[in-house]
Amino acid sequence: MSIGLLLITHNGIGAELLETATVMLGACPLEAKALAITVDSDPDQQLRHARKMIEQLDQGDGVLILTDMYGSTPSNIACALGQNNRVAVVAGLNLPMLVRVLNYPQLDLHTLAEKAESGGRIGIVPCPPGD
Repeated sequence: MSIGLLLITHNGIGAELLETATVMLGACPLEAKALAITVDSDPDQQLRHARKMIEQLDQGDGVLILTDMYGSTPSNIACALGQNNRVAVVAGLNLPMLVRVLNYPQLDLHTLAEKAESGGRIGIVPCPPGD
Protein backbone atom coordinates (compact mmCIF):
# COMPACT_ATOMS: atom_id res chain seq x y z
CA MET A 1 0.00 0.00 0.00
CA SER A 2 1.33 3.40 -0.92
CA ILE A 3 -0.53 6.65 -0.47
CA GLY A 4 0.62 9.75 -2.34
CA LEU A 5 0.97 12.99 -0.41
CA LEU A 6 0.30 16.47 -1.81
CA LEU A 7 0.80 19.65 0.21
CA ILE A 8 -1.12 22.63 -1.17
CA THR A 9 -0.17 25.78 0.71
CA HIS A 10 0.46 29.49 0.54
CA ASN A 11 3.81 30.30 -1.03
CA GLY A 12 6.54 27.82 -0.10
CA ILE A 13 5.17 26.69 3.26
CA GLY A 14 4.48 23.15 2.07
CA ALA A 15 7.87 22.65 0.45
CA GLU A 16 9.66 23.95 3.55
CA LEU A 17 7.65 21.73 5.90
CA LEU A 18 8.26 18.72 3.68
CA GLU A 19 11.99 19.42 3.57
CA THR A 20 12.12 19.90 7.35
CA ALA A 21 10.19 16.70 8.08
CA THR A 22 12.37 14.75 5.65
CA VAL A 23 15.52 15.98 7.40
CA MET A 24 14.05 15.12 10.81
CA LEU A 25 13.08 11.60 9.73
CA GLY A 26 16.08 10.93 7.50
CA ALA A 27 13.86 10.17 4.49
CA CYS A 28 10.37 10.70 3.12
CA PRO A 29 8.58 7.32 3.10
CA LEU A 30 5.75 8.53 0.86
CA GLU A 31 5.77 9.84 -2.68
CA ALA A 32 5.23 13.53 -1.91
CA LYS A 33 4.98 16.85 -3.70
CA ALA A 34 4.23 20.43 -2.68
CA LEU A 35 2.22 22.98 -4.65
CA ALA A 36 2.79 26.64 -3.77
CA ILE A 37 -0.14 28.99 -4.30
CA THR A 38 1.01 32.61 -4.54
CA VAL A 39 -0.94 35.85 -4.58
CA ASP A 40 -0.40 35.96 -8.37
CA SER A 41 -1.55 32.37 -8.96
CA ASP A 42 -4.52 31.69 -11.22
CA PRO A 43 -6.68 29.31 -9.13
CA ASP A 44 -8.09 27.52 -12.19
CA GLN A 45 -4.62 26.95 -13.62
CA GLN A 46 -3.35 25.74 -10.24
CA LEU A 47 -6.32 23.38 -9.94
CA ARG A 48 -5.38 21.82 -13.30
CA HIS A 49 -1.76 21.58 -12.18
CA ALA A 50 -2.80 19.92 -8.91
CA ARG A 51 -4.89 17.36 -10.82
CA LYS A 52 -1.80 16.41 -12.83
CA MET A 53 0.20 16.11 -9.63
CA ILE A 54 -2.44 13.78 -8.16
CA GLU A 55 -2.28 11.59 -11.27
CA GLN A 56 1.49 11.32 -10.75
CA LEU A 57 1.20 10.62 -7.02
CA ASP A 58 -1.67 8.13 -7.06
CA GLN A 59 -0.17 4.65 -7.30
CA GLY A 60 -3.54 3.00 -6.76
CA ASP A 61 -4.19 3.67 -3.08
CA GLY A 62 -5.16 7.34 -3.26
CA VAL A 63 -3.69 10.69 -2.34
CA LEU A 64 -3.79 12.59 0.93
CA ILE A 65 -3.83 16.37 0.51
CA LEU A 66 -2.71 18.54 3.41
CA THR A 67 -3.44 22.26 3.16
CA ASP A 68 -2.54 25.10 5.48
CA MET A 69 -5.66 27.15 6.19
CA TYR A 70 -9.27 26.16 5.66
CA GLY A 71 -11.25 28.64 3.58
CA SER A 72 -8.21 30.02 1.77
CA THR A 73 -7.40 29.64 -1.92
CA PRO A 74 -5.08 26.64 -1.32
CA SER A 75 -7.75 24.84 0.69
CA ASN A 76 -10.45 25.71 -1.85
CA ILE A 77 -8.30 24.06 -4.53
CA ALA A 78 -7.71 21.07 -2.24
CA CYS A 79 -11.41 20.72 -1.46
CA ALA A 80 -12.26 20.78 -5.17
CA LEU A 81 -9.84 17.88 -5.60
CA GLY A 82 -11.34 16.09 -2.60
CA GLN A 83 -14.51 15.43 -4.56
CA ASN A 84 -12.62 12.43 -5.97
CA ASN A 85 -13.18 9.39 -3.71
CA ARG A 86 -9.48 8.50 -3.97
CA VAL A 87 -8.47 11.82 -2.40
CA ALA A 88 -8.74 12.89 1.25
CA VAL A 89 -8.16 16.48 2.38
CA VAL A 90 -7.11 17.75 5.81
CA ALA A 91 -6.64 21.47 6.54
CA GLY A 92 -4.54 23.06 9.27
CA LEU A 93 -1.17 21.72 8.14
CA ASN A 94 1.60 22.01 10.70
CA LEU A 95 4.88 20.17 11.23
CA PRO A 96 3.51 17.72 13.85
CA MET A 97 0.71 16.76 11.45
CA LEU A 98 3.15 16.12 8.63
CA VAL A 99 5.56 14.12 10.79
CA ARG A 100 2.64 12.00 12.05
CA VAL A 101 1.59 11.24 8.47
CA LEU A 102 5.13 10.33 7.45
CA ASN A 103 5.46 8.02 10.46
CA TYR A 104 2.50 5.91 9.26
CA PRO A 105 3.11 5.34 5.53
CA GLN A 106 1.53 1.87 5.62
CA LEU A 107 -1.97 3.08 6.56
CA ASP A 108 -4.91 3.28 4.18
CA LEU A 109 -6.09 6.69 2.98
CA HIS A 110 -8.97 7.14 5.44
CA THR A 111 -6.91 6.11 8.47
CA LEU A 112 -3.95 8.25 7.39
CA ALA A 113 -6.25 11.28 7.12
CA GLU A 114 -7.42 10.60 10.68
CA LYS A 115 -3.77 10.35 11.83
CA ALA A 116 -3.06 13.68 10.14
CA GLU A 117 -5.89 15.38 12.00
CA SER A 118 -4.94 13.92 15.38
CA GLY A 119 -1.25 14.68 14.83
CA GLY A 120 -2.01 18.30 14.04
CA ARG A 121 -4.19 18.68 17.13
CA ILE A 122 -1.75 16.95 19.47
CA GLY A 123 1.03 19.22 18.21
CA ILE A 124 -0.77 22.36 19.39
CA VAL A 125 0.01 22.91 23.06
CA PRO A 126 0.45 25.91 25.33
CA CYS A 127 4.09 26.24 26.36
CA PRO A 128 4.90 26.94 30.00
CA PRO A 129 6.91 30.07 30.74
CA GLY A 130 10.65 29.56 30.96
CA ASP A 131 12.42 29.28 34.28
